This record gives sequence, structure tokens and C-alpha cells, in this order.
Amino acid sequence: MADFSWDVRSPLDRALVAGPYGAPGEAGVSLTEIRNFDLVQVMARRGKAGEMGKAAKARFGIAAPETPKAVGTADATLIWSGPDQFFVLSKGGRHSIEALAPGFAGSASLSDQSHARALISVSGDKARAMLAKLSSIDLHPDVFGVGAAAATSMDHTSITLWRGKDRADGHAVFNLLVFATFAESLSHTMLDSAAEYGLTIGHSEQLA
Repeated sequence: MADFSWDVRSPLDRALVAGPYGAPGEAGVSLTEIRNFDLVQVMARRGKAGEMGKAAKARFGIAAPETPKAVGTADATLIWSGPDQFFVLSKGGRHSIEALAPGFAGSASLSDQSHARALISVSGDKARAMLAKLSSIDLHPDVFGVGAAAATSMDHTSITLWRGKDRADGHAVFNLLVFATFAESLSHTMLDSAAEYGLTIGHSEQLA
């Protein structure tokens, strides 16, 4: 009889193996898979967008994004995902679907996406050049600044993309949420696109 394992594994467990990849020398791209996060999609019910906004302000102390952008609190990031809807990205269960449900009762429908999406963070001095091969979004800093977000596609794969805070070295950080079932395919395409610049692959449980 075959052995089976019920251990929870990342959809990128085989695709993103930590270490150097591509051209030798100093890496121009850093690609980090973020693991063990909480992700909840909040979608306003018909005619309830205003009430949902008030509930979000009461819960997080800031307004939920109504345009393509990401806004942060001390322990969560709210990411626009479409008209009258946004993601809540956090750690440790503080903003899990169970924790959010009472506050949004009647105004919004909630969907737990924690295991349905993979989260990849991309940075480095060649990050924009690599991403430009895969996306039509203009990522120039004058256009796509810190906090900018987009619901778009890369290599025919739907993603949610947003720019996080710059790293200490000044390099921009781009975060990508992708459906888990497409994550491995997209990651292979990203590896191919980054190979000429040199790439370091890593894993983290800290949100970028």
C-alpha cells in the first residue's frame, strides 16, 4: 500500500528551491516565497459598499482601498482586488475569517483565500526588467509608486500585484498573489525571465 502524507505543503515547494539560480555573480533579482499567511477576501454585498467601508474603518482604523492600491496597518495590509472588494493580508490569525466575520456581518461576504493563493515577493535592481517581460503594467516608480496595486495578468495568469515598501537598500519590492493551482507554472516562467540577471530564491514567513 502506498504511503500518504497529510502534511500541508506549499504549492511552490518543488518549484522554488532556496539558493542561487541563473547567471553567476551578484544576483539582480531576489525572489522570495512568503509562507503561512492569512488572506481573506472581503466583497461588499449589493448596495452595502458604504456599510462595508465603515466596518473596515472600525476594524482597521483606516479606510479600505477604493482604487487600485494597498494600504497598511500595524498588523495587516488591505489590498484592492476589484470594485467594492479587497483582500486582508495578515499573520497569526488576528484577522482570520473567523475574527473578521462579526464586524462585516450583513455588509460583506468573506472568503478565506489563505490556502488558495501563493504569495511571491520580487525585488532587486533588475526586478522591474524581469517583470516587464511578463506584464504590460508600467512599473516605473513615477507611475507605480509604493502602495500602487493592480489586478492584472502575467504570462496569461491572473494575479494581484502591488508595490510594498522599498527595501533598506532602496530596491523596490513587488508582491504577487497568484492562485495556488497556477503558482508553479508562473514561477517557472519567472525563473526563466530572471535567469540572465542572476537570481536568489528564498522563503520567508515575514510579510514584505
